[in-house]
Amino acid sequence: DGTELTAKPKRSFYAARDLYKYRHQYPNFKDLRYQNDLCNLRFYKNKIPFKPDGVYIEEVLNKWKGDYEKLEHNHTYIQWLFPLREQGLNFYAKELTTYEIEEFKKTKEAIRRFLLAYKMMLEFFGIKLIDKTGNVARAANWQERFQHLNESQHNYLRITRILKSLGELGYESFKSPLVKFILYEALVEDTIPNIKQSALEYFVYTIRDRRERRKLLRFAQQHYTPSEHFIWGPPRKQKSEGSKANKKPASPISIHSSYISKHKKPKEPKNTSASGSSTGKTTEERKVELTKTREDNDQDEQELNCHAVRQNNSEKNSDTDTGQLSKSEEILDTSDRKEDASHYKKGDENLNNDCGNHPGTVEKDICDTENSSNNMSADLQDNLDKDTLSGGPTTKNKDELKS
Repeated sequence: DGTELTAKPKRSFYAARDLYKYRHQYPNFKDLRYQNDLCNLRFYKNKIPFKPDGVYIEEVLNKWKGDYEKLEHNHTYIQWLFPLREQGLNFYAKELTTYEIEEFKKTKEAIRRFLLAYKMMLEFFGIKLIDKTGNVARAANWQERFQHLNESQHNYLRITRILKSLGELGYESFKSPLVKFILYEALVEDTIPNIKQSALEYFVYTIRDRRERRKLLRFAQQHYTPSEHFIWGPPRKQKSEGSKANKKPASPISIHSSYISKHKKPKEPKNTSASGSSTGKTTEERKVELTKTREDNDQDEQELNCHAVRQNNSEKNSDTDTGQLSKSEEILDTSDRKEDASHYKKGDENLNNDCGNHPGTVEKDICDTENSSNNMSADLQDNLDKDTLSGGPTTKNKDELKS
């Protein structure tokens, strides 16, 4: 006995699931199942006996009242006296339906007998109903009946059924006074200590009103011994405050900002979408820039040579002109070779895309400006035409740009 008292209780998953379904308007079958039967209502109208005993309600209320031996050892009447919307141990008893509940509440004869059956069972437990609001107190023979109730624990299942049936048939307000009375006797007076587990596990959670349940749990927590074994509510605030006293929690804003700072990735510039991936194309862009710088240097040499040609047109003869042209042509050939090599690496698509920055177009613009200035002589123009027609790089670049 000492080890059982000191053992920490455990919550029952079955009890929590069963009472959750009860509070949230079970059952799991359709109301049309027994709509035309109404056997529970007809039993309370004294029209049919309960099965399998074949006893009518009036006989139970008159002859069984005070017969504690019969009420204790008979296990078939309780499902008929306190029907539920679930199947009990007596398979002859049928579940309530919502339609039957509404008809039951409208029938005064059935309600009167139902309250008499409730009083009869309370007296069997050593309790009496003292008013119409559901308040209860000790009966005259409470000592004997409490001792029996403390030992015969199968009656705890009966109390659970009675509480459920009270809520089904319109007497939800009767539950809280009965449960509080049982908790007081079990925890404060210690008259029925064995019932406290069932009272906290089942009886309290038959009450559908959350505020009433919390009141009862707070009352039980104040009087439960040992207090550290109370498991039907949140943990004590002292433990939580003691663990948090040494370390002050950070504000949610700072936690959020620190989390972002740790896991935040650097933003990529928006222009990367237009230029492509930064890592994949940077090497190619550097190669293109190097080739462009080399080509720009070649173009600068070409411009200087062209200016020299313009200044010496009147002084030099055609032989010197052709010599200068051959030098410029060699420069153009070297630039074209570099250009062809870079374009061979890039492919046809890059060639078409980069044609706007092509060095051949710059050469074309230089020659166009020279033609527009009218400083070049007619012999020089004829020689340029001959060179370009003979397969020079300028016509090739023009054809590529046109294509």
